[in-house]
Amino acid sequence: MSMSPESSFCGRRESALTRRDFLARAGGGFGALALLDLLQRTTLHGATGAAGPVNPLAAKRGPLPARAKSVIFLFMEGGPSHIDLFDPKPLVNQLAGQRIPESFGRVITAMGEFDSPILGCKRAWKQHGQSGIWVSDWLPHIAGMADDLAVIRSCVADGINHSAGVCQMNTGSVIAGRPSLGSWVSYGLGTENQNLPAFVVMQDGAASVINGPRNWGSGFMPAVYQGTRITPSSEPIANLNPPEGVSDAQQRGKLDILNTLNRRHAEAHGNHPELEARIASYELAFRMQAEAPDAVDLGRESEATKQLYGMGEKPTEEFGRMCLLARRLVERGVRFVQLYSGAGSKWDAHSDIEGNHSRLCRATDKPIAGLLKDLKARGLLEDTLVVWGGEFGRTPQSEKGTGRDHNATGFTMWMAGGGVKGGQTIGATDEVGLHAVQDRLHVHDLHATILWLLGVDNMGLVYKYKGRPERPTLNEGEPYKKIIG
Repeated sequence: MSMSPESSFCGRRESALTRRDFLARAGGGFGALALLDLLQRTTLHGATGAAGPVNPLAAKRGPLPARAKSVIFLFMEGGPSHIDLFDPKPLVNQLAGQRIPESFGRVITAMGEFDSPILGCKRAWKQHGQSGIWVSDWLPHIAGMADDLAVIRSCVADGINHSAGVCQMNTGSVIAGRPSLGSWVSYGLGTENQNLPAFVVMQDGAASVINGPRNWGSGFMPAVYQGTRITPSSEPIANLNPPEGVSDAQQRGKLDILNTLNRRHAEAHGNHPELEARIASYELAFRMQAEAPDAVDLGRESEATKQLYGMGEKPTEEFGRMCLLARRLVERGVRFVQLYSGAGSKWDAHSDIEGNHSRLCRATDKPIAGLLKDLKARGLLEDTLVVWGGEFGRTPQSEKGTGRDHNATGFTMWMAGGGVKGGQTIGATDEVGLHAVQDRLHVHDLHATILWLLGVDNMGLVYKYKGRPERPTLNEGEPYKKIIG
């Protein structure tokens, strides 16, 4: 059958192809084949490769030079007082008992506009190290590490109560529902050890951290990126060991059957990220049975190391155990470890700040200094970023005569290791410690700085949610690059 120069195809008339048309279209087609191969091989999050689903927690490199490989975030929940710890204000004592001068403005707290008399600071202050960083007598052990600290005195946040403040310091937003910083790091960089969680959380005491697991949740991202909570007890990971008499082969067989059933359910019901995360958690739990017992076995540590962290001493035993576990985890490739001191807003000193902060500083000072010393001695501090701080600071004014209220307009955090230049003080608050007035760093800037030190661009790390590009710092924030010196 002969064909005319113009023939019908699916009801549509097309002109005959010239040789030039054929070569142009064929060339484009071969280019598409190459693109398809690249897409199949890609290791982007959630992608599928030629060998099947790509591991979403596979170790990745960020687009920027990385100075840190992992993070240990020491979260003092409740709001430690910067003007009693790292930011001395002689004028506060000079004006004690008086109303704050109009020239310093006011601070808005959860109780509204706050205008009580100024509360003097009873601490003794001293400069430490060759750098001369000011630290109060509440933290003598951390003071001994002054030359490793970058003390940021000009932090600001938006949350004026604990729920909003803790939420923002963890997720960047005062409103719950967004992924935590640890989840973003897990999403962007994965983890270097596939037999341990990428993101681990520990807390002291029996009370719950305010907002609970939402602080380390993955928000709108797949649940595989959420934090895994372990306990600083003799059995940090509950139910990890298989029942007596059950072999690895039996465990593997049960898991394979369970995964088969779960996969069938997932195929029948379409996209199901929670189920995918559950399947991944079963697989991780199986792998952890081989490696995790060693990772959390503090019996393998020398007595000298335990004493360095304050273990064996009642005030420091619990947080010391947490800090030592954190070192063992980052040593094994865990990407992000977060430790909560004062779980349940215990640092919230609305009254009796002397008793409150004395107790909590005593519980954390030696363990934190021990962590820094131990990381440094093992050559781990140079690529482990340690961050210290709470959701906000406290006011110079008194509350209930002996305490201080919340202050999100100017407070202190510090960073050490991970490429950070130690022995420096960044930014400043006004003469009474009420407002940040120099080099103000919002929570978004702090998060951007942490990500930048890890080699991640906070504006380039994107997760598409409902067609909208979401970023860890809500399209704001710039890294403070001077922190590396």
